[in-house]
Amino acid sequence: MAKYIPQVDGIERKHMIRVPEVIREASGIRIFGKRLKSFLFTTDVAIIKNTDADAVIAVYPFTPQPLITHAIILSADIPVFCGVGSGISTAKRILNLALDAEFNGAMGVVVNSPTSNEVIEQMRDSIDIPIIVTIVSEYEDVQKRIEAGATIINVSGAEETTKIVKKVRSQYPNFPIIATGGPTEKNIKETILAGANAIAFTPPTSAEVLRQIMIEHRKKYKNRRPE
Repeated sequence: MAKYIPQVDGIERKHMIRVPEVIREASGIRIFGKRLKSFLFTTDVAIIKNTDADAVIAVYPFTPQPLITHAIILSADIPVFCGVGSGISTAKRILNLALDAEFNGAMGVVVNSPTSNEVIEQMRDSIDIPIIVTIVSEYEDVQKRIEAGATIINVSGAEETTKIVKKVRSQYPNFPIIATGGPTEKNIKETILAGANAIAFTPPTSAEVLRQIMIEHRKKYKNRRPE
């Protein structure tokens, strides 16, 4: 029988971002003694400060900058895994950003699909925190990624994610896998059953959360309108 878990919230934090409960069914990945099942995919420090996710994957489509990394790490109460570049960035820049992220307290770094295996090898020789390598296709050579020094594979294949996870899991029964779970609990459940150890969840934006709050406020005043 499951134990009852009391929950304590603040007045304003009732609007905090809660990850789907089904993610708790994942095995999780134990990193430096912490068991992580849910990774919030965002760089919004307000969202990061108000979530029950286990960790943050802070990846964004612009040139990575140490100032952004520092701001996210300082604002977070949970482990942060920072994006440090892709095939567009130079190898030297990626390596410097990875070192900076480690020195400032990131639990790990993330590189996108175009990043070469040579760059991953250089990172592995230079930093002592996990390297998460994102793959987007079933045709990527996962073995070469692992041999180069990838610590965790992050599958982001849109509607093909579950298929990719199954393939990677069949080849590597015990290798850590994070995967995007999709928009519904059913999608997330399928991704976990396919072999994902942890789920990357994309939260609503601050603007979307605020919009819902404003809708509720308007309803209250609408109900008070005189006849």
